[in-house]
Amino acid sequence: MNKKAYFGKFGGQFVPETAMFALAELEKAYESIAKTPEFKAELDDLLKNYVGRPSPLYHAKRLSKHYGHEIYLKREDLNHTGAHKINNALAQALLAKKMGKTKIIAETGAGQHGVATATAAALLDLECDVYMGAVDIARQSLNAYRMKLLGANLISVEDGLKTLKEATTAAIQTWVNEIESTFYVIGSVVGPHPYPLIVRDFQSIIGRETKAQLKEHGVKADYIIACVGGGSNAIGIFHEFLSDESVNLIGIEAAGLGASTPYHAATLTKGREGIIHGMKTIVLQDKYGMIEEVHSISAGLDYPGIGPEHAHLHDIKRVKYEPVTDDECINALKLTTRLEGIIPAIESSHALAYLEKLCPNLKAKSVIVVNVSGRGDKDIDTIMNYEKGKIYG
Repeated sequence: MNKKAYFGKFGGQFVPETAMFALAELEKAYESIAKTPEFKAELDDLLKNYVGRPSPLYHAKRLSKHYGHEIYLKREDLNHTGAHKINNALAQALLAKKMGKTKIIAETGAGQHGVATATAAALLDLECDVYMGAVDIARQSLNAYRMKLLGANLISVEDGLKTLKEATTAAIQTWVNEIESTFYVIGSVVGPHPYPLIVRDFQSIIGRETKAQLKEHGVKADYIIACVGGGSNAIGIFHEFLSDESVNLIGIEAAGLGASTPYHAATLTKGREGIIHGMKTIVLQDKYGMIEEVHSISAGLDYPGIGPEHAHLHDIKRVKYEPVTDDECINALKLTTRLEGIIPAIESSHALAYLEKLCPNLKAKSVIVVNVSGRGDKDIDTIMNYEKGKIYG
C-alpha cells in the first residue's frame, strides 16, 4: 500500500489500471515541476497580478456587533472569477502546460470551478472541456454561459440526478479514454491520490494568508468556519492551523431540508465508509452500498462524498463538522448582505449560517474567521425564487 496516498485510513487510488499511468505521471510532475522555485515564482506572479491575491481578511463590524463576537471574513469572493476555485485551477492548468498537455478537462457543480478552469485555459491557450450536470446548468445558467464565452466546450451530463456526482463520473471516463493528451483538473480535494494532496497544497495559500493577516490585525483566531462539499476551500483555510490545537476548526455541510430527512448532502453527519470517484472516504450510501441521492440548494455542496483528508480529520476529531439547512443558509445570506453589503455565495452562506448556532453558546468573547469562499452573483435567480421546503437538485 502506498502510504503517501492515504490520510489515516482514507484516500488511495481506486481507479482502472489504465488510469494508474496518468496518476503516476501526475505525481512525478508535481514533485519535479510544481515544487521548483521557477514554477512557484510564475504561479505567485499570476496569483498576485491576475487573480488579485492576497484576498483581504475583513473585520465585519456590523456582523460582529450583531453576534457579540469579533467576526472576520476571508474574502475569497474578491478573487478574479469570484471564488477560491481559481487558485487551484490556475495552478493545475499551469502544471498541465509545463507537462506538454494540450487539453484540460474539468467537472463542475456550482460552475465556479468550471469558470475558473475555462479562464485558466483561455489565459494559457489550452483546449478545455467542462462537464456539468443538466440540472446544475439550468440553475447556474450565468456560469454556464461564462464558460462558453471563455471558449470552453460545456458538456451537459444527462445521467442520474444530473448534478455534480454524475459530472465527475463523466469527466473521469473521458480522462481515462484520452489520458495521453488530456489533463484532468479536479476542482476539490477529492479523487484518487495525488489529487487531494495537490489541490490541498494549491488552496492552502488561503490559510497562510489568513494566519499572516490575523497577525497584522493583532488578533488570534478562536474559531475558523468554512463550508464543505468536497472540501477544498475548507482544507485551504484549515491546513495552516491544524497543528494549533487552540484554534477550533468547523466544517459546515449542506443539510438541505434537514439531515433527518432524505433530502440532504450531510456526508459526515450521515455517511459511512465507502469508495467513490477513486478514493476511500465517507459516502452517503444505502444499506446495499449504492450511492444515495443528495439534495441541497447549493450546486457546489450537493456531493455524496467528501475529501479523504476531511474524513480523516473527522475521524481523529481535529475538525468538527456540522450540518446547516437550506433555510438557515438563505437567512444568513440575507443577513450578511444587509449588514455588510456583501452578497456571499450560497455555498459560503452555509458557513455564515453557523454563526447563529455558535455565537450564543460562547462564554467568552471570541475571534471567529469565516471563509467567504465565493460571491453570490451566480445565485441571484435561486435566491429570488427560493421557497422554504423546495427540493433543489
